[in-house]
Amino acid sequence: MPENLLSNIQTPTDLRLLDEAQLPQLAQELRDFIIDIVSVKEGHLGASLGVIELTIALHYVFNTPDDALIWDVGHQAYGHKILTGRRENFHTNRQLNGISGFPKRSESEYDAFGVGHSSTSISAALGMALASNLKGDFEKQHIAVIGDASIASGMAFEGLNHAGVTNANLLVILNDNAIGIDPSVGALKNYLTAVKEGKNPKQNNMIKSLNFNYSGPIDGNDIFTVTKELKRLQKIKGPKFLHVITTKGKGLQQAEENQVQYHAPGKFDPLTGEIIPKSEENLPPKYQDVFGLTILDLAKKNPKIVGITPAMPTGSSLKFMMEALPERAFDVGIAEQHAVTLAAGMATQGMMAYCNIYSTFLQRAYDQVIHDVALQNLPVIFCLDRAGLVGEDGATHHGVFDIAYLRCIPNLIIYAPVNEIALQNILYTAQLGLNHPIAIRYPRGRGIIKNWKENHFGDYQKIEIGKAYTIEEGSEIVVLSNGTIGNNVSLALNELKNPEQIAHYDFPFVKPLDQNTLNKIFQKFKFIITIEDGTVIGGFGSAILEFAAQNNYQNNIKTLGIPDKFIEQGTINELQQCCEIDVKTLKSLFLSYINK
Repeated sequence: MPENLLSNIQTPTDLRLLDEAQLPQLAQELRDFIIDIVSVKEGHLGASLGVIELTIALHYVFNTPDDALIWDVGHQAYGHKILTGRRENFHTNRQLNGISGFPKRSESEYDAFGVGHSSTSISAALGMALASNLKGDFEKQHIAVIGDASIASGMAFEGLNHAGVTNANLLVILNDNAIGIDPSVGALKNYLTAVKEGKNPKQNNMIKSLNFNYSGPIDGNDIFTVTKELKRLQKIKGPKFLHVITTKGKGLQQAEENQVQYHAPGKFDPLTGEIIPKSEENLPPKYQDVFGLTILDLAKKNPKIVGITPAMPTGSSLKFMMEALPERAFDVGIAEQHAVTLAAGMATQGMMAYCNIYSTFLQRAYDQVIHDVALQNLPVIFCLDRAGLVGEDGATHHGVFDIAYLRCIPNLIIYAPVNEIALQNILYTAQLGLNHPIAIRYPRGRGIIKNWKENHFGDYQKIEIGKAYTIEEGSEIVVLSNGTIGNNVSLALNELKNPEQIAHYDFPFVKPLDQNTLNKIFQKFKFIITIEDGTVIGGFGSAILEFAAQNNYQNNIKTLGIPDKFIEQGTINELQQCCEIDVKTLKSLFLSYINK
């Protein structure tokens, strides 16, 4: 039995003491280590398994952390974390007070740049390389590892375009496995496939034409080939580009065969790879499926409906429409800006464009929302999945800023359903024809109505734009909630047996606000509490405070929501507790008001 190599590696300095012939054994140990822990603790799997050899080779050849290594997105950085001093803590990955699921500068000097959104690595590495030049350091290496889905994004091309006219000591490594979270799409994917299959003439190399020293494609899962090529490139100055072909999920048969499912498979058997099924009987639906099934149902009846997603057909559940009506559902790749303006272009021609983007990723298309949609008052329907706290993906993925950054944009309607029936109804209402664009925000995870499909599906009701609703009558204190966080309020009040002092109103529309109802509320109640699952600065509560100031109301107002700090990873319930918007904390708060 050979000795365990991984247990002796605390940092890449230890790794570099190994003989090169030992690296395949280390690769196997590192794969096994990741499989063993992720099978129990959950997390991203396939991406890291695919780059084990590349990860080891990079740290073996380059002098990290003095040489800067930037992982694009970071789904594939688990091996990197384990080799850079975090092996003992890796079991805390993505947990409250544990290590982040993504590279993070404050966590390790080996994490040269914080990443969570794709396509940033080339720009960041180029910035570092140009800074090194300005400081007179021409030996330092700067390496960006980017996937074939990420490199199709506009920002990656902006970085390549600039890098090609510099003398920056930059190495871009294309980790080409033909898949991001879903399979890669587009003309660039077709080009890379032709390169891999030897069908693209050498003189047609688009990377060379951008003035990069291009090499590859090479087998990225052959550690000796990768190590040899990295050593060669280490000696070459200026912008370099290495094309490596890897297999996502390498080393676990099921993960290789089902790459979408094993991107983040949940718990699974580490020996067989079989996913441990979670019982889904008698559970409410996932909001993403409510969207996906409803949009398909509506689209079958309304030929003007089109669906658009930037590389998230499975996560958004637009896949249902893509399978049934492929000519009217578009996966545009990791290209949020393009997705928004594509929707705007379609809207000018009378199409009902449902643009489904995770809340955190709409941030990447902010100018397009303002300039291309709202300024022209085009009735694009933004469906913002994963709004609010998303849990274990942490600070890079929480959708907590959308209310604040959208609320200041003229012409834009902002709606957050309290449950899955309200989501269905607003999706239905939007395609009846709106005079303005609308943003519909809904959370990750499941709703609250178990039998929604049997009892409610297809029974759509038109929603009155800008209207609020009474959930509970009360005499002295009123809670105004926006969206699904209102269910925490209902649960807390229910546990207190619905005290007669406390009223509860659902304000699904942050914009336009129901001013008639607000005037009645301010005239009746002395204490007003607002609650949202977005940032309290600039959010729904701020809108209520502004209304009070504009109308000279002096009521006592308390705003609850996400505090003015970046919220790290943890379960949604743990993070709600941290933000004091969970059921237990609300119950205590309401009791304190009753007893005043």
